[in-house]
Amino acid sequence: MACEKRVSLEYTMSIIGGKWTLVLIYLLSVHKILRYGELRKLLPKITHKMLSSRLKELEKEKIILRKEYPQIPPKVEYSLTEKGRSLIPLLNALCKWGSENGA
Repeated sequence: MACEKRVSLEYTMSIIGGKWTLVLIYLLSVHKILRYGELRKLLPKITHKMLSSRLKELEKEKIILRKEYPQIPPKVEYSLTEKGRSLIPLLNALCKWGSENGA
């Protein structure tokens, strides 16, 4: 049983453990739909490369949905998938822990 928990924890951390990942999930949970430029404005300290990389990783893991509109200039929107929304209780628990233990 302990081995199964470890594997599950390692899987979870492989998805949410990256820098900025939880913040991106949080912002999408609050705003529902955001465009790339809006994310950049909400995260002024993130680099273009880091934001692009995190978005691609989260899309690959089916945590976020990337919707591209065929127009000029290009329009792309990001939102949480059902799998991504299932992380919201975890985010709430982490926020509660932070407020009770230091923040």
